[in-house]
Amino acid sequence: MPRGIEELLVQNEMNESPIMCKCAMAAIPSGWCAAHTSMRIEKKRLPFFRVGAKLCVRCCSDGSEKEEKKKKKRLSEQSSWEAKDAQGRDYLYRLGKEADNMNIAVGQRAGVIDSLFVGDFLGKDSDIVFDYRQKVTRSFEYLQGDYYIAPLFMDKVVCHIVKNYLAHLLNTKVPLILGIWGGKGQGKSFQTELIFQAMGIEPVIMSAGELESERAGEPGKLIRERYRTASQVVQNQGKMSCLMINDIDAGLGRFGNTQMTVNNQIVVGTLMNLSDNPTRVSIGQDWRESDVTNRIPIIVTGNDFSTIYAPLIRDGRMDKFYWQPNHEDIVNIVHRMYEKDGIPKDEVIRIVNTFPNQALDFYGALRSRTYDRSILKWIEDIGGIENFGKNFLKRKKDQSLPVFIPPEQTMEALVESGYSLIKEQQLIMETKLSKEYMKNIQE
Repeated sequence: MPRGIEELLVQNEMNESPIMCKCAMAAIPSGWCAAHTSMRIEKKRLPFFRVGAKLCVRCCSDGSEKEEKKKKKRLSEQSSWEAKDAQGRDYLYRLGKEADNMNIAVGQRAGVIDSLFVGDFLGKDSDIVFDYRQKVTRSFEYLQGDYYIAPLFMDKVVCHIVKNYLAHLLNTKVPLILGIWGGKGQGKSFQTELIFQAMGIEPVIMSAGELESERAGEPGKLIRERYRTASQVVQNQGKMSCLMINDIDAGLGRFGNTQMTVNNQIVVGTLMNLSDNPTRVSIGQDWRESDVTNRIPIIVTGNDFSTIYAPLIRDGRMDKFYWQPNHEDIVNIVHRMYEKDGIPKDEVIRIVNTFPNQALDFYGALRSRTYDRSILKWIEDIGGIENFGKNFLKRKKDQSLPVFIPPEQTMEALVESGYSLIKEQQLIMETKLSKEYMKNIQE
């Protein structure tokens, strides 16, 4: 160390205050004046110093102001890294704390982040379609045709949805959840989707398979996120929305000795909390007074709600509706199903009477079964089963496929298909091969 600097350090140790030095001092190299330098004095170099004493030498020169300005200069005048929110806190830090650092819209909102590409003609957001690019809502363009909706079913679903949107105006307790339950294949989910289409509702639809995860807490968080997504549809798009969970008893029901998992408990608790506080929904972020969620009706379907945790389905939280279509409903629904095929209503009544006590999807399976022979003939026209994959998937763009001719629907063909399905049902119930293969297992 140069002798001049040693003298400065000795003086600093005695005065215990920073020393302002001049670059004109010949004993101090110019490199020592570039910045605010901190050093420790070794005992063997200067034995009269305390070991580990911290000394600070600040050198000022003509270029010090330029150096300080260069140090404070931001990488970009438009950079949002130092942006502050209304409370004066770091904006990016607050975003990460509130929403698990999942906000990727940073850089597009005027006032707090980059304003270089934000123009008044687009509003305050440069990417005005960001919220609609990744949609988890369901649309029903595939539902083409004139379908029949049972009046009783429609009245119940429509009344539940409207009551929840008017809950703040009604002087009564409105259950948030509508539980539609009944036999398998009775059209609970399909008719609900038809009502959504008729009312112009853009729902968020979940299934029982999303109510379990390898990570604890994920399904409950997913339900809250989907609920908030439906709320954003109402707020941002001006459309009605709804959260629908299909076959909820398959994910939350207790059957025999099935195991109750932590996720089952969290999902039940989440739905109970949504029913009690439908406008305050957290996904892990800090609470904000302005963060009020729109009330979104929830519709769940299932086959047996007696397997679900009783406090969840109690009156006040869930409005229950047992759906069992009567003979008139079945005839009207099946008639609309076969209307394009030219099947008159009297023949539809005969078909329904021929196969009583069957679910609605049974009559849809009749029509599907009649297509089997026509499909086998079409496979032969395309080149047989050996060449099907090559001719169907690897064909050239200008190469056309053989025209598929749908079968002509007749009552005789539908009845024949019905007896075939009935036979398969009986074989499953009567031929229990598990008893033959595992005779040591008691019933």
